[in-house]
This record gives sequence, C-alpha cells and structure tokens, in this order.
Amino acid sequence: MKNDFERASFKDFENMEGYNMYARAEVFNNYLNFLDSRGHLNYRMVCTSGCGPEINVLLPGKTRPEPLVGFVSNDYLGFTQHPKVKQAAIDAVLEYGTGSGASPAIGGHFLFHQQLEGDIAGFFQRDKDSAILYTTGYTSNSATIQCLMKKEDLAIYDMGVHASVQEGGQLTNVKTFPHNDLDKLENVLKNAQQAYRNKMVVIDGVYSQDGDMAPLDKILALTKKYGAYLVVDDAHGIGVIGKTGRGVLELYGLLDEVDLITGTFSKTFASIGGYVIGRPELIRLLKFQSRQHLFSAAGTPADIAAVIQSVRLLDEEPHWMAKLWGNIRYFRQGLTSLGMNIGTTESAIIPVKIGDPAKTGEAGRLLLEQGIYTNPIIYPAVSRKDARIRMSLMATHTEEQLDKALNAFAWVDSRIGIAHQRANINEQ
Repeated sequence: MKNDFERASFKDFENMEGYNMYARAEVFNNYLNFLDSRGHLNYRMVCTSGCGPEINVLLPGKTRPEPLVGFVSNDYLGFTQHPKVKQAAIDAVLEYGTGSGASPAIGGHFLFHQQLEGDIAGFFQRDKDSAILYTTGYTSNSATIQCLMKKEDLAIYDMGVHASVQEGGQLTNVKTFPHNDLDKLENVLKNAQQAYRNKMVVIDGVYSQDGDMAPLDKILALTKKYGAYLVVDDAHGIGVIGKTGRGVLELYGLLDEVDLITGTFSKTFASIGGYVIGRPELIRLLKFQSRQHLFSAAGTPADIAAVIQSVRLLDEEPHWMAKLWGNIRYFRQGLTSLGMNIGTTESAIIPVKIGDPAKTGEAGRLLLEQGIYTNPIIYPAVSRKDARIRMSLMATHTEEQLDKALNAFAWVDSRIGIAHQRANINEQ
C-alpha cells in the first residue's frame, strides 16, 4: 500500500491494520501528494466568490483566482443569490443577531424556527406539527434513523443511498439491496418478515451520483405488503422534480403515503440545515429523543430566514424551475450528441461516465484547463469501474456557459478518449 498509489483509493485508508493514527495520516498524505502531483486533487479548492454558475477559484499552484464555469453546486434554482433571499437573511440578523445560542429544548427554539417547521410541513401538505428541523441535512438522516431503529430492528437500504443514511444504521441491523432492484428488495423483506420488531426501508427520491429516480410506487407497495415502513430522502428532487417542485413524491402522487420524508435546506432552499416530515406523534418523539437535535444548537436566524423565503419563492416564481429544465434538456442533448455516456439521469444531476479512475481524474484536470469546474467521482463513492465526472445544473447557467462546457468535453475527448455509445435517457 505504501507505494502502490496507482491503484489506491480513499477507501484504502479508512482503517489500516497495524498503523496508528499518525502513521495512517502519513501514508494518506503521501497518497494525496501523489494525486496532487498529477493534477488530480481538485478537492477543497478555495472559491473566492459566491455560489453560482460562474465561480472564482484559486487553482493549485496559482496566485490569483480564475473565473470558472461551475457545475459543482446543488443550488439548483440559484436562490443563494436571489435578492429576496439575501435580504431576508440580512433582516433576520438585524432583528435577532447571528446565532440561536442554545439547543431547541433549552432556549434555542425561536419564533422563526416555529415558522419554518410549519412552512416546510405545509409545503409537503402536512399538518403544522409534522416537521422537525436539524442543523444539517446529514443529521436529518443519521440522527433520525439512530433514534428510531435499535438492535431489535432492521434498516433496509438501497445501495445508492447517501452516506448519512448508512451512518444512521450503526445502532441497528442493516441489509442492503442492489440499486432499484425490486426483486432483491422483496427477497429481503420476505426473509425479514417475522425476525425484527421494526423494518424500515430507506431510499433516495433522486440518487446523488446517477441522477436517476426510485420507482417509488412499486417500493411503497412492497413495504406495505410486508409490513415495513418507508423513508424517502428527496434532497436532490425538491425544487427539480414534480409539477410544483415537491419532488419524486409529488411526481408519483404519494406525498401523504410514506412514513417519513427527509431532506436538506442546502440545495434548492439556499441555506443549510435539514428536516424530517412525518406523523405528529413521531415527530414529537424525535424532538425529545433524537440526540443530535436535542443537543445541537438550533439553526441561525439568517439560515432559517433564507430558507423561509426560498420555500415561498419556489411557488411564487416557478419560472426558475422551468429555466432549470430547459438547461437540463439542452445540456443532456449536447453531451449525448458528443457520444458521452450520461447513464439514466432524470434530474439536474448529470454524470459523464468514463469508467477508468485515472482517466476520470485526468479528465477533471483537463476540464479545469478549459475553465470548467466539475467533480471527478471515483471509488468508493461509486464502484471501481463506474468512475465519472459528476455535474449539477443550475437555472442560472446561461446557454453560452453550457456551450463552453460542451466544447470542453469535445476537446477532452480528442485528447484522452472519453466518449462512449449514446445512452438512452428519459425526459421528465
């Protein structure tokens, strides 16, 4: 492992037998230096301008930031830069200050938190007492599952779920099924039918790496058939999927059918934090038993005010969602016309699948040379043979910016050969 960095991945350094923490850190730093020497360490680069379709980035080895067309942000509707969202945050700071000062249970629960709980519950057509807030979207998954699922229970995950869901299963039994494989899911449910107190199936609405959707109606039918509960994390579907942006649940007409809806405020809603929607008695249990909610400081006035305004904007200004879908269709058509394999994406997440990890890293480097900032994704985030360039589209990308990216992909293909057979895609 010390010298075989050509075939290594981040996974290899998670737990190194015989290495104390300093020795492990030394080897891992050597690996990072190896990636950096090849120009393949385009992570944690410093952005010197706000979130948007163009970002000023301080590239490795450079002394001045450069403007790049960015496909790394999940600010799908561009609300982080919307004047009304900014003003709402400013007004909240002027009225309440910069922090909440305490956890929700002991003095940190303010009027604006109460308002957002009601607003986000109402957004999903639920009673006002049907929502709990977390300070991150990550903990909305991990903390909720840890609170509800114990050693007598079973959590069943699609293998494509977010890391936060996987972490949530640390206190319970866990089984997984291959991505969107309904036969394998039914097999797990059938075998677990009498063996556990609670059985909870956890899926994404839109999956973060492939941008595809869960067959929600069929999964819901299976969970009901075998007496299981269903949790849907639709972090990447809200503001993108469905007639009014209520996500995959709206698309399938199942907003009031699943047991729990989880999500984040860090994407469409332009801030930070997370939420869980469910029956009021279950939500009240979480408010007093979910440790990460109970013992974490509540969200700041600015964060919460920005979300409240963003939730309103989604309904008040639907043209942003229409513009986003215009960009999605244009960019997907452009990539497939170049022969790029974009898989089965049905959302604003668009992968260009390359396969080879080293070639994927080199593609990321070459795209940066052309002024395009993307995310090379390799194992363990995806399987070893499924490395890709992952991009997120925004409503505020211009056609000129999208054309610049398409031209850059054509140039990269001419240099290292990343095109594949045309892939079939589904329109919304």
